Amino acid sequence: MTAKKAVLQLSVHEERIRKKAFVTVSRFAGVTSITMDDKTGKMTVVGEVDVPVIVMKLRKICNSEIVSVEVVKPPEKKPEPKPAPEIVAFPVTHMNYPYQYHPASYATSYYQPHPYSRVVDEPNTCVIM
Repeated sequence: MTAKKAVLQLSVHEERIRKKAFVTVSRFAGVTSITMDDKTGKMTVVGEVDVPVIVMKLRKICNSEIVSVEVVKPPEKKPEPKPAPEIVAFPVTHMNYPYQYHPASYATSYYQPHPYSRVVDEPNTCVIM
């Protein structure tokens, strides 16, 4: 659907009916703006809406007629020049792959093994009979 600008003639004599008309039109999906001239009773609705459906809903509140419907041209967008992507080169080191074993990483890691520790291999002491 394309955006439309619809001018509707409403017979609004009270503020309460005017508010109801605004609320009714604003509930439609696709409405981008609503304006109303209180002196002439003309309501302008802009958006991707079905104008006859709006008039049918407004007729339950007050007398309403379609004055004009125009297709609104979307504003022309100038293409923004895209900045050139920055190429950042990272040096390939063993820290680029943190879950891979590297034998030299013990010397540079923060947690180094205690120098006086030793590994004792105990035989299986648990016996089930």
